[in-house]
Amino acid sequence: MRSVTQPLTDHDVARIAERQMRNWELARAQHPADEVRGTAEVADFICLSRDVSAGAAEIAAQLAHRLGWPVFDQEILHFMAGDDATRERIYASMDERDLSWSEEALRSMMDPAFVKNDYFHRLSHTVLLLARKGSGIFIGRGADLILPRQRGLRVRLVAPRAARVTRLAQRRGLSEAQARIELDRLEQERSRFMRQYFGPKADDPGRYDLVINLARIAPSQAAELILETRRLITARTT
Repeated sequence: MRSVTQPLTDHDVARIAERQMRNWELARAQHPADEVRGTAEVADFICLSRDVSAGAAEIAAQLAHRLGWPVFDQEILHFMAGDDATRERIYASMDERDLSWSEEALRSMMDPAFVKNDYFHRLSHTVLLLARKGSGIFIGRGADLILPRQRGLRVRLVAPRAARVTRLAQRRGLSEAQARIELDRLEQERSRFMRQYFGPKADDPGRYDLVINLARIAPSQAAELILETRRLITARTT
């Protein structure tokens, strides 16, 4: 888990993305059986969708520690989608079958107009290829709507607005009034992104396997709930 008092710089994000790429490559090397073969599409994954400043990063860090999986959050995925060197590094680990599958997945899931959007195409392709070759924890960017529905676990994390304002103020070194304004801005920005690229699907609560209200549940308890839900779902499908 990272703790900051100011927004991350581009250099910070690049450094974190590099670390998570190394974690992804290490996890693949240690668990080659997790790589997709035959008719399977992607490795196992957990997607965390969350209210702004709900505390998803802390929960993701606990899950990553327990599972040994890398975490790809909104900022990291945004960086990877725009960084040619990182995407080339991901592509280099893929064979022709992987790349063909990802392109077909993109065509089948998206409205043709979205496929033509260069950023969204690169973002979706990056998410699909990361999951194709190794397990991971994805935070935000609609990753749960990009990845195949029949795989993985999709979790929604919610928290009261007052608690989120306080958390954001502490993390960014803002006053309560400034934090409320910033929270509104971030929520509007996220809502525009989801509506633009995913339309009505973004508002469907049925897209989640589990919803956790963090008002009365500690991050460690939330992580345990997620892991237990994953165990139950895995048991039903094996």
